[in-house]
Amino acid sequence: MKRAFPSLPLCLLTFLLLSQQCTGIRWLVLSQATQHINKTQHCKTLPGLVSSQAQLCRSNLELMQTIIQAAREVKKVCQKTFADMRWNCSSIDALKFLPDLERGTRESAFVYALSAAAISHTIARACTSGDLRLCSCGPIPGEIPEPGYRWGGCADNLHYGLLMGSKFSDAPMKMKKKSGSNANKLMHLHNSEVGRQALRDALVMKCKCHGVSGSCSIRTCWRGLQDLKDIAMDLKTKYLSATKVVHRPMGTRKQLVPKDIDIRPVRENELVYLQSSPDYCAKNDKLGSFGTQDRQCNKTSSGSDSCDLMCCGRGHNPYSERVVERCHCKYHWCCYVTCKKCERTVEKYVCK
Repeated sequence: MKRAFPSLPLCLLTFLLLSQQCTGIRWLVLSQATQHINKTQHCKTLPGLVSSQAQLCRSNLELMQTIIQAAREVKKVCQKTFADMRWNCSSIDALKFLPDLERGTRESAFVYALSAAAISHTIARACTSGDLRLCSCGPIPGEIPEPGYRWGGCADNLHYGLLMGSKFSDAPMKMKKKSGSNANKLMHLHNSEVGRQALRDALVMKCKCHGVSGSCSIRTCWRGLQDLKDIAMDLKTKYLSATKVVHRPMGTRKQLVPKDIDIRPVRENELVYLQSSPDYCAKNDKLGSFGTQDRQCNKTSSGSDSCDLMCCGRGHNPYSERVVERCHCKYHWCCYVTCKKCERTVEKYVCK
């Protein structure tokens, strides 16, 4: 019996047929879904799910729209976070390159960590906003607040987000069926947990002021999560300092240990990878590299977005672009601002 994949482009169907071995983050293709999931029959037609994820879909149907939103957030935030680097998270957008994320590179480590954080983050906030009937606000902290502060508001339900998010995102790596190497599965599970730990660290106290004439004599506070873009920046720092590991016997079973410093175990808060990454300078379909030709670069920068680094020494071409900006802004009492529109020509650069 053939399954129908409604509203999915041909390239997506091709990807699903050709990449059965790439199960870990196949659920990210849900970012392409256009159908509203409100019937259990829809779970059979959703692309990228393993059997246990489809079962979770059937038993928690209202959760699926939130998971679809999480897949879209992963793509958007990842590409924004890496816009200044040779690898700009293009592997998520180009489905035929998704197997690159299963090779065990540090890019794979980042995407697994961000995906795990994003799905739990999105669910936790959906509880707070009332989009999910199965959960509500997070618990009120047990500690007594300082004078002038009181607990109130609606906390992000991190506990429920972590519970349901990990069930869904870790399901492919916990399948008994042998798909992919055990080393890769251990790596993906570890990096996913690093992402969730970054999410736990992002639960901070947020407050709202009350008082006469804005005196802020009383603050109502709750536990809220930082934005996903801030968590992604934290994970990017971990990506830049990720540790290369090997899969070798430790005691009675094989474990991941640092390749060059095997005198210590892998730390719980560090991203790990098994294979070195390509330099992403040239297009290479087998390695999942788009190359950097025609990528925009910054001529005055000395960082990763500089024309020297981005273009890999090939040089760059200038081009002119007209931009419209607000200018000559004036404040009027009380209380609005008026601006004129000014047009200017700026010079930009792209890699040869």
